Amino acid sequence: MSRTLELEFGSEHGGYVETEIVVPDEIAVMTLPEVALFPQALMPLHIFEPRYRLMLKHALASHRIFAIAGLDPESDPSEERGHRIATAGMVRACNLNEDGTSNLLLQGISRVECIEVVQEEPYRIVRIQTLQSQTPVSPEAGELRRRIQRLIRLRRQLGADTPEGFVQFLETVAEPEAFVDIAAFTLCTDARTKQTLLETLSVTDRLKYYGDQLRQEVETLSLYQKLQGGLSDDDIANN
Repeated sequence: MSRTLELEFGSEHGGYVETEIVVPDEIAVMTLPEVALFPQALMPLHIFEPRYRLMLKHALASHRIFAIAGLDPESDPSEERGHRIATAGMVRACNLNEDGTSNLLLQGISRVECIEVVQEEPYRIVRIQTLQSQTPVSPEAGELRRRIQRLIRLRRQLGADTPEGFVQFLETVAEPEAFVDIAAFTLCTDARTKQTLLETLSVTDRLKYYGDQLRQEVETLSLYQKLQGGLSDDDIANN
C-alpha cells in the first residue's frame, strides 16, 4: 500500500489541511472517454452499469477508493484501454437511487501509474503505483501562478464560461500543485491537454504548460471578439 497526503478544505480554522490516506496497491478502475480527474478535484458520477454498481458496492464496503482513467483514443474502443497515468479517487458522498443507480462525488487523491491489469471481470482491477509530483522550490512558481491568475481573470472578462466565485476560490488555494490541478480540471475543456497536465509530474512545468494553454485560449477569445465586432452571437452573421 502507498500513502499519500491529501489537501482537504474545511478545517475548523478554514483553508486546506493535510490528511494522510492509504491507497491500496490494487484498485478498481473506471475508463471513461474525454475525462481526466485531478487530485483534489471533485467529480460527480452517475453509476448505472451493473459492473460499476458492483464495483461501487465493494469500494464503499472497504476503502472507498477507485481510479478514473481517460480512454486512450488510439486504442480499440472495444478494449476500453485507459491511459497509463490515471487518478485514484475517494468517494466523498454517495446517494443510492431507487432504480439501483447511484450518484456520487469522487475526490481525486493521487496520481497513479497503472502497472498491470490483475482482473477484468466483473470489473477491471489494476495494480498501481502512486506518483509524487516534483514540488517547485524556486520563486518562479509564484510568478507562474500569478500569470495563470491574470489569464483566468482575462479569460472570464472575454466571456469564457467560469463557475461563479471560482476565481475568488482559487486565490485561497495556497499550494501551487493544488492550484494548477483544480484550475485545469475546472476550466480546461480539451481532454488531450488535461491528460498531458495529469502526466506532467514537475509542478513548475505544469504551471508553464497550463499558462501557455490559457494564453492561447485568451488570444483566440480576443480575436473572436474583434471579428464579432461587438455583435451578439445571434447577430454575428450581419457583421
